[in-house]
Amino acid sequence: MSATITESSAASVSDERSPRAPGRWAAPPRPVWEEEPGRAGLAGKGIVLVGACLAVLFPLWIVVVTSLSTKQAITEAGGLVVIPKGVTFIAYQELLSGGQVTRATLVSLGVTLVGTLFSMAVSILSAYGLSRIGSVGHRWMLMTLLATLFFGAGLIPTYLLVQALGLTDTYLALILPSAISVFNILVLRGFFMGISPELTDSARIDGAGDWRILWTIVMPLSRAVIAVITLFYAVGYWSAWFNASIYLSDQDMMPLQNVMIQLVQKQEPPVGMGQAIKTGQLSALAVQMAVMVLALLPVAFLSPFVQRHFKKGMLTGAVKG
Repeated sequence: MSATITESSAASVSDERSPRAPGRWAAPPRPVWEEEPGRAGLAGKGIVLVGACLAVLFPLWIVVVTSLSTKQAITEAGGLVVIPKGVTFIAYQELLSGGQVTRATLVSLGVTLVGTLFSMAVSILSAYGLSRIGSVGHRWMLMTLLATLFFGAGLIPTYLLVQALGLTDTYLALILPSAISVFNILVLRGFFMGISPELTDSARIDGAGDWRILWTIVMPLSRAVIAVITLFYAVGYWSAWFNASIYLSDQDMMPLQNVMIQLVQKQEPPVGMGQAIKTGQLSALAVQMAVMVLALLPVAFLSPFVQRHFKKGMLTGAVKG
């Protein structure tokens, strides 16, 4: 009897190790999205991706080509130029010759640099403090920050506060009202909490304080998420226009985005360029497109350097939070 059981067990083991016959012990069917795509599926994905790229790049191509076209080419095309007919940089030369656009570009660069540094410093310190479970006021401060995601004071109280602090018609009005993003702080906090506590505990045993732990351990291990959040803040400051339209009345203090709005919507040429447009040396449409290109350049330049950090920085911070 025991020999029979042994033989049957060996037979079952050999059956498990041997290739499964068609129709026997078949694995349960997988969902459609987990199957390997066929040739038609791969071709369809390629077509969709190419179409998406063209939908994004074609408008950018029109803007760049129109900004580099002569007035005669724009007139012949009836407006926006798709196929370039001669290239000229006169629009960019006039914009960067020291007029209103040059001043607005410098204002935007200054506000972006200072605002990004300030926002990152406050966000990193806040996220590190909130990631230390059990610290003084930890739960109360976290609940307060979370509440701001759902409830806001509104535009009028915010304006009255900025006015009471004497920040109107100052560059601080472009930074302080929107300096902190609670979402970014929560992403940083989630990433900081995912760092192994053994690292910080060993550093604390060696005599390191919170400042040293943050600077030498936490921040170097969080380069990915810090790079992503820095890009978020920088793009936000560079693209901001609403605060300037509310808190600033001096046209010389306006950032580039507000000058672009005046140029595109109100059809007003920048200061110093009206004569060039009236004499026919320059097309107003080329100036509008050139300002748009100047507004897009910093974001287009920085994005490739931060792109490799997006997946690690955002997904890790979101999952481990």
